[in-house]
Amino acid sequence: MFNYVYVIQSNKTDNLYVGYSSDIKKRLEEHNSGKNFSTKSKVPWSLIHYEAYKNMKDTIRREKYLKTNQGSRLLKRMLREFFYEKKYNV
Repeated sequence: MFNYVYVIQSNKTDNLYVGYSSDIKKRLEEHNSGKNFSTKSKVPWSLIHYEAYKNMKDTIRREKYLKTNQGSRLLKRMLREFFYEKKYNV
């Protein structure tokens, strides 16, 4: 069984949210139905990136890193083309 670190983006505000789950589909449904206090005001959300890990400690470590300033910059570099295309409607 895999655990996932995921990145979702608000279709309403373009804000990003980083989290982890063992069931991404179910977790995205929870975000979009307003069950998560941190994300309910920015519904709807779209999954834009995920990473799979076998070990839960690795999953949590990666999620915490991506929530840091340095991790956020790395994520934006990794998804550079996605953000460019979205900004310029390419």
